[in-house]
Amino acid sequence: MTGSVLDGEDLVQDALFEAYRKLDQFDDSRPLEPWLFRIAHNRCIDFLRRRRARDVAEVNAAVPDSVPAAVPVCIGIRPAIERLVLMLPPKERASVLLKEVFDYSLEEIAELIGSSVGGVKAALNRGRKKLAIALDPPRISRIKNSEEIRVLQLYVERFNRRDWDGLRELISADAQLRVADAFAGPLVDSPYFSNYERWSIPWKLALGEVDGETVVIVLQRDVDTWTPYAAVRVNVTTQGIDRIVDYAHCPWVIPIATSVVMAKPL
Repeated sequence: MTGSVLDGEDLVQDALFEAYRKLDQFDDSRPLEPWLFRIAHNRCIDFLRRRRARDVAEVNAAVPDSVPAAVPVCIGIRPAIERLVLMLPPKERASVLLKEVFDYSLEEIAELIGSSVGGVKAALNRGRKKLAIALDPPRISRIKNSEEIRVLQLYVERFNRRDWDGLRELISADAQLRVADAFAGPLVDSPYFSNYERWSIPWKLALGEVDGETVVIVLQRDVDTWTPYAAVRVNVTTQGIDRIVDYAHCPWVIPIATSVVMAKPL
């Protein structure tokens, strides 16, 4: 839905937290999966609306009597789907993914996304038509500007030297830290740097890209080379680094990313 494994991981955690807060509203006589999915789906839609401008409303298409089996232009080819669905609005995107990738029925999809069977049919038809004529799908790219890259390079160099005082010079006093699946709060209140210093396995940081986004990548030493292990989002502002999101406790993020590119040879 997000086109980025990092954004997806963030939204999963946000959705689970929201579900926990709303447990008293859950009707335990109904299935849990549609309820959780609807929370996650709504989170995704809110995220997509914030991230980029999009059409205020989807085109109202006539509901067909059936949903014909379209020629599978790229359906079934996971990397192609991951690229192509970036051009679809949220409802069409969810409908195509749930139908073509997970093989849900129209009734199941309607319940999951809070729509009607007719609405799902219309969304599928619109989505399939757009995918059929797609030649050059857009690529999400959040490349930092030159000043942000300079700060990130300093961050990497000082981190690798274990120069914690030098790192704090780059970070604003009220910077927030999120270690996925472990901690969220002010960086000043966390043992973040000392935790890295206590790692028993060889590691270092480097700049790179994950799904087109410039990030810091944690590398671990194998027998004869350094391999990507985790990603760290570092947000740079004119006041310095104000937010760090570390995915070291989510080792599945790197393997399932569509692309991981190092900024320079290892």
